[in-house]
Amino acid sequence: MRSPNLVKMVSGNFVGVVLLVEIIVVMMSGCRFEANGLSMDYYFRSCPILDPIMKNTVFRALQADPTLAAGLVRMHFHDCFVEGCDGSVLIDSTNDNTAEKDSPANLSLRGYEVIDAAKEQLERMCPGVVSCADILAMAARDAVIWAGGPMYEIPKGRKDGRRSRIEDTINLPAPTLNASGLITIFGKHGFTVEELVALSGAHTLGVASCVNFKKRLNDVDQNMDADFAKTLSKTCSSGDNAQQPFDATRNSFDNLYFNTLQRKAGVLTSDQTLFADSRTSGVVNGFALNQAMFFLSFQRAMLKMGALDVKDAPNGEVRKNCHKIN
Repeated sequence: MRSPNLVKMVSGNFVGVVLLVEIIVVMMSGCRFEANGLSMDYYFRSCPILDPIMKNTVFRALQADPTLAAGLVRMHFHDCFVEGCDGSVLIDSTNDNTAEKDSPANLSLRGYEVIDAAKEQLERMCPGVVSCADILAMAARDAVIWAGGPMYEIPKGRKDGRRSRIEDTINLPAPTLNASGLITIFGKHGFTVEELVALSGAHTLGVASCVNFKKRLNDVDQNMDADFAKTLSKTCSSGDNAQQPFDATRNSFDNLYFNTLQRKAGVLTSDQTLFADSRTSGVVNGFALNQAMFFLSFQRAMLKMGALDVKDAPNGEVRKNCHKIN
């Protein structure tokens, strides 16, 4: 469950204390971590108050609307799987280009206002320094922490991409994929089977719309519990936009998602297939039994995902406005 202390720390008079403590920690830290041109202390001198500003912004937003935690994690995932982690999912369409965010797969993305709020503050404090891609990666991390998930640090230094095209979203995993399809598409990005299952565990947060799972009801999916099929049918009776939580704790980051799969109550085909296939079912069972194991694997997988095809200075930029190329 989400720690009440985290909520308390981002309200009222506690905000200033949190900011001060985090600034001191960041400025005193001498550790470095290098990966794909990224480093833990990339903004050590140029924007030492980055972390406290991000946590303050994200925690305040999630205190007002806890459902945004799932949105921020999902947005980071959809960004990284298309053109790498370069903030391209944030770019608006123009008259001569339809951007990623207007793809059918991305129309349900949420949390843009949180990224905008963080960017606005950072442009005031550290103008032209922090990329939108880094802001998005950090927002996803802070959303996981706020929801009660594992605490972890991420390397920074991503540059913002200059390409965002709807046709590139074909690289996003579809909710109808079976285990073979998931293993193939995640494998192309260098993920192991364990990492695939761990990243799928992000579905411990959030909901799915009926349009993404109603076909399972029409075709009578044999991997679905009969009583749960009735639950989904009732949900869909309200229309394609009706929503079904992935598990019983939609705003808390835990391992209940995997227990749900064991009961054959996974919402999407791409969820339940992880328990139905022998190549992934063992990992599901392990995570269902041991939440600490899931948290550790998720941390590692998120670090790996956050380093996918990052842009360097010649091939990217730091956008002044996250919604448009400079």
